[in-house]
Amino acid sequence: MDWMLFMTFLIACGAAGATGSMFEPGGWYRDLDKPVWTPPGFVFPLVWITLYIAMSWAAMRVALIEGSQQALAFWAAQIAFNTLWSPVFFGLKRMRPAMVILCFLWLFVAATMVSFWMLDPIAGALFAPYLVWVTIAGALNFSVLRRNPQFA
Repeated sequence: MDWMLFMTFLIACGAAGATGSMFEPGGWYRDLDKPVWTPPGFVFPLVWITLYIAMSWAAMRVALIEGSQQALAFWAAQIAFNTLWSPVFFGLKRMRPAMVILCFLWLFVAATMVSFWMLDPIAGALFAPYLVWVTIAGALNFSVLRRNPQFA
């Protein structure tokens, strides 16, 4: 294990996580009409910490493999969209643009997972829970958007 490489990817994830914590849900989100299957608030940081560690470990594994440039480019794109979502959804309170961002995030997470899998199946498997979580987030974003069209 290359700890320096792992920490570099984890710091990139930490920057995305910090952006999310700068734009906390607050009263605006609490007052929105949300589906009954919305996860409780305490679940989100626990899930994200776990996912960021898995994403960083997967990226570190792949970065050590010759020919991993495209896979790492997908990783960079997905972390950029990950970083962008919270300021748009919670900061600007714009759910439709946030949904577009989530669609791109989902595509790049899927592309990262597949490209990682082709290079290192363990790294690809480490990305699978992230794709599941982004799918849930997309469904939640879509549902909240439909229930609260005034914030489109």
